[in-house]
Parts: sequence; structure tokens; C-alpha cells
Amino acid sequence: MVQYSYDEGGAMSSYFVLTFLSLFLVPVTLSFVVGGQKHVRLAGCQCQPCIQHREEIRKSNKRTILHPQVGAKAAFTAVGWAVFAYFAYKVATTKSETTMYDPYEILGIKRGTTEQEIKRHYKRMSLMFHPDKVKLAVNETLEMVSARFVDITKAYKSLTNEEIRKNWEEYGHPDGKQDFSMGLAIPRWVVEGQNNIYVLIVYGILFGAGLPYLVGKWWFGSRQTTKDGVKSKTAEDFFKAIREDSGPADMFLLIAKAWGRESNALPAPQLKSDVGLLREKIDSGLGNVEWREKVDDPVAERALVLLYAHLLRIPIKNPVLAAEQRSILLHTPTLLTSLLSMTTAHSWLGPTLNVLRMHQILAQAMAPETDRLTIFPGVDKNTAAAAGGDLKRLLRTLEEKNASSLEDVRKTGERWGSLELVDAGYKVIGEKVVTPSAIMQLVFKLRLTPPLAKTTATAEPEETDVDKIKQRLKLDDEADEKFLAGKKDAEDLEPGMQGSGYAHAPYWPANRKPSWWAILADFRTGKVVVPPMRFTDVPYSDPSRRRNYRTYKMQIQAPPQAGTFMWRLVIISDTFIGEDIGRDLPLQIVEVTEEQQADVQEDEISDPDEDTLAGQMASMRGGQVKRKTDDSEDESSDTDGDAESDSSSDSDSD
Repeated sequence: MVQYSYDEGGAMSSYFVLTFLSLFLVPVTLSFVVGGQKHVRLAGCQCQPCIQHREEIRKSNKRTILHPQVGAKAAFTAVGWAVFAYFAYKVATTKSETTMYDPYEILGIKRGTTEQEIKRHYKRMSLMFHPDKVKLAVNETLEMVSARFVDITKAYKSLTNEEIRKNWEEYGHPDGKQDFSMGLAIPRWVVEGQNNIYVLIVYGILFGAGLPYLVGKWWFGSRQTTKDGVKSKTAEDFFKAIREDSGPADMFLLIAKAWGRESNALPAPQLKSDVGLLREKIDSGLGNVEWREKVDDPVAERALVLLYAHLLRIPIKNPVLAAEQRSILLHTPTLLTSLLSMTTAHSWLGPTLNVLRMHQILAQAMAPETDRLTIFPGVDKNTAAAAGGDLKRLLRTLEEKNASSLEDVRKTGERWGSLELVDAGYKVIGEKVVTPSAIMQLVFKLRLTPPLAKTTATAEPEETDVDKIKQRLKLDDEADEKFLAGKKDAEDLEPGMQGSGYAHAPYWPANRKPSWWAILADFRTGKVVVPPMRFTDVPYSDPSRRRNYRTYKMQIQAPPQAGTFMWRLVIISDTFIGEDIGRDLPLQIVEVTEEQQADVQEDEISDPDEDTLAGQMASMRGGQVKRKTDDSEDESSDTDGDAESDSSSDSDSD
């Protein structure tokens, strides 16, 4: 008969809890370890403002006892390991009540002891533990002594009596088959009748209310958020408000209006006076530039003021407003990504370029109609105007004035992201021309050449050997073909190749790793041909390398009709102002006739060799076969030999 035993001591349930916790804690903990290893400290701009800015960010992100900055995931993981340690200690210190019957252990003898030795040992134990001869100790009863002697007797008979020994070997007990007991890893009170109502209530809360709530929250939360990371209502407002003639001012207004919905911020009347002071400073800084419209939402109005205060680099003393400004700026890339989706959905080129350039404006805190040289440390409007937009001229001016900012300007120019387009063109794998509706690749090669770069590496001497030049070109072609056949959009960086690192952006509230957008457009019609592709880690120029660039590609489909399409490739930085580049890339679509296609297919199918089975079958059918080169050479040599003999005989006769 089966008997059920409940886990009153909690031993079995502890094993269950440990197993359940390990299924979650081990993967989550490994994610922390792997994530920490992936964090690599990148090189950055070495000007003094950038160094101080990175130090401020490091200190703000530094964990202390008073500000541990522990996220919810880390907190739950720590609590989970604490619970795991508690149950592991409980398992380690709990004595198991289930033991296997072992007569050798009861008698205190080793396995393999002979029967004669067992009998002698039993006689000695009988003299020591017989109830009639044992003096009761403190806290010991006659029943306890008798039970111990009975166990000794059973153990002795299990090893000497054939029938009892057979019971022990088959059933594990000298008394034969015992009742089967099944342990349940729950305490008894869970299944007791008077507690049924409470257990059902707990199950109802967990599975009837808690589980549907979590599923519903996830489901409706995912429906309220778009793939770009903004709320659906925000994306809807963007789609309705964006126009083909929308400029940066219109987009700043859209971002400000979206902030109230995205952040759920409150009006905060106590901040009205500080916001009013900032508005006055903005009016003074922009002059006649129109920057604001009537905004009914106080949160949107405050967000718009904070955005323009950032562009004018106005310091904010109120810590609440400063924290909100930081949050708005860090959220603007997400909002701009959603705006970009709206402009590319309409294929509008102008608004698309404006959205892309707003990234760099916000990164460098540049007000409208401001000279880009003011990006450099310590350069004011007058000094930038005197330089006329020329960086080297600016350096000469600072050298003449012996300005303290000269070194910082030079260090900024050494890491400035001036992009160079080495090569660009269309490629179709396996084809020399682009046919209608063909799947092609737009391949472009880039590198960074800062205007004030320190060139420490020496360029390789110009190759004059024709064979070596051909070998180098062959290696480059093989590398390009391998990259085209791969799935990655960017070629792997070679070992030791230096990426872009952190950019010069002392006014951005985080470390700024620059990236670029590549877009293919038709400027005659003002339409976007291919949506922007984002990429990063463009390497700095290193003349000592054979492939002194990095290759990128965009997969596009050719138009369905033949003709020439005057398209232009434009690459825009999200960090560096004034470094946009472009190149006209006319696309020639060639219509291939059926005869040309048949000729190509025939050329691709070669004749079989003469000495193969396919060649023999083709020869029997009267088809063409490829003769062996050796045979033709032998025949030609024989013919030459005959000709020589004939000529020699003729000369002899003469």
C-alpha cells in the first residue's frame, strides 16, 4: 500500500526551490558577466573640456554606498542569490531521515567479515547490550534498550539466517517487503481540509488575477509602443504634423510636444519663474530668429525652452530643470528616429536631411546660423568670424594672440571626424552590368582624415613592380568579393585598426560615439531612393595599411525599367557639423535581350573533356568535346618535327 509523507521539515521543498532558482539566476548572472566584459573603454577627444566632461560622467555613474545605482534587475538577482544561499545552507545542515538498512553498520563490523567472526562479535554485543545486563543511563528507558537489542538481533540474523538474509537482499529489510512511501515536497497543512479555502484563494490570486494582469500589461504595453521606441500616439502625431517643408524649428516643436506624452511629466508651477528667465535669455540670444509658437501644454513649453537653452549653451542652475534637460536630450535620438521613419515613409528628401542634421546640432549644442568653428574650445563668435570658416587660419589667429585655447583646438582637430569617401559604386554579384529589377549592392569605402591629424605611421612606398601591383589588386578584389557575398553590412575591422572612439561633444550629457547615415537620393525630384542606413566605427586613416579604409554596403533593388538614373550618395554625421559628404552616382540600367542571355548561358556551359565519361558520350552523339592539351601539344610537336625533317631533306638534295 502506498503511503504519502509530507515535507514537515522542509528538506524536499528546499531542493525544489534551489532547482527553480538556479534556472533563472545562472543565465541572468552570466548576462551581467558577459555584459561587463563587452564594455570597452574607448579613446576620445583629448581636449581639456572633453576630459573634464568624461570625468564628470564617470563620477555621476560611479556607485557609492549612499548612491549604489542598482537597477531592478541587479536587485532581484541579489535577492535571488540570498534566497538561494539560505536554502542551500538549510539543505546542508538538515539531517536526512531516510536511511538504508545496513546490518553491517548496526553491528559495527566491516563488509566481508566471515560468519564465524560475525557470531563471535554478536556474542560479545549480547553480553554488552542485553536488556537484563545493561544499566540504564540518564534519560534512557528500558524500551530504548530493548529496541536497540532487537535491532542488533535482526542485523545478526540478516547475516546468518538464510531466509532473513534473502529478505534483506531482495527488499532491503529483514522483515521482508515494506509499505511504499512517497514523499511530497509540501507541508501537511496545505492539504488539510480546514485550509482548502485559503489555498484556493492564493491560487485564484496568482493564476486568476496575477497572471492575466502580467500578460495583459505586456500585451497592451507592446501595442502602445512602436518599433522605434516611442508611444503609438506620439508616432501618430508625428505622422499628422510632419510636412514636406518642415524645418528644424518645426521639428523641435514636435519633440517638445512629444516629451510630455513620453515622460508623463507634471506642469510644476514652482518652476515657472526659472523657465521665464531662460525664455528671456533665449530671446536675447536668438535675436530676430523666430523659435516659439503658442503652446498650450506647460510641459511642452518647458521642454521647448530647455531644448533652445541647450542650443545656446545657457547654464541652468535649477537642479530640477537641469535633470529634466538631460532626460530630454538623451531621449531626442529616439524621437528623431521616429520622425525619420515618417519622412522616409513619404520619401521626402528635405525633411529627411533636416532630421539627420538635427542629431549633430543637438550633439554640439549649436544654435541656428552659428559659425561651426565655435564648436572648438574657447572659440567665440568674433574669433570664428575672423577665421572665415578655415580651421588652419583659426590656428594661425590663435597663435598670433598666444591664446590659451590653442592647444585644446589643436587636440580637437586631431580627432575631428572629417570623412573621406575613397570609392563608391554599384555591384551585382556575378554580373558586369545592372539589369532591370536586379538585386544590387551599393558599395562605398570610407576613412577619417582629421584636418590636424598627427601622422605617425609612414606610408608604404609607391609600388613600381607591375606583378606586385597586379597581386595587390587581385587581393583587394578577392576581399571585396568575399565581403559582398557575406551578410554583414560593414567589413570587419582589421586587427589593430583604430575606430572612431568618443567624439568631441562636451555639451552632450553622455559619452558620444559618432555614427553616420548613408542615404541614396534623387535631388532632381527631391525624393529618397533608399532609406538611410546607420553605421559606425569608421577607422582613422593609416597610410601604413594596404587597405586604408573600411568597406560598407547597402542592398537595393534596381528599377524595373532600363535607363540612366542620376542618383547621389550622401553621408551625414550625427555628431560632426559641416562634415557631410556626397557624390553623384549615376546608375545605368541595361536591358538584356533574349539572344544575349542565351549567349551568356552558352558561354557559361563549357564542353566536357575528351577523356571523361561525359566527353565520350558527347563524342558518340557527334557533339563537341574539349581535347586534351597534351595531345594537341604532342601533335603540334610532331608536325613541327616532320616539317623540320622535310626541310632538311630538301637542303640535302640541293
